[in-house]
Amino acid sequence: MQISDSEKLIMDSLWNSSPKTAKQIIENLDPALNWADKTAKSLINRLLKKEAISFNKQGREYLYFPLLEREDYIENATDSFVNRVFNGSVSSLVAAFAKKEKLSEHELSELKQLIKEIEND
Repeated sequence: MQISDSEKLIMDSLWNSSPKTAKQIIENLDPALNWADKTAKSLINRLLKKEAISFNKQGREYLYFPLLEREDYIENATDSFVNRVFNGSVSSLVAAFAKKEKLSEHELSELKQLIKEIEND
């Protein structure tokens, strides 16, 4: 499921705590975005159509909650990025990152541990 950067801001609000009304979601957004309420509500409707979120009606209010788990989103977004930018090669991603950024001893240790875990699976 593809989630735009703007839609992700709505999802972040719901992943942090839910359920929330549209008003609570809007209040939780960064004021620097300077979005009209209508913009946020349009994004909520897009997420409903994508079935990334759902709602329960309570009186006159709709309480929104995520259907898409944050971990599933991260996995999908990571796979999409690696496929688009590195033709599916994780080793190319790690190599590009390692060349650009100086990895700390701790980060190198974590990578080595991760490789060991993958090899043992």
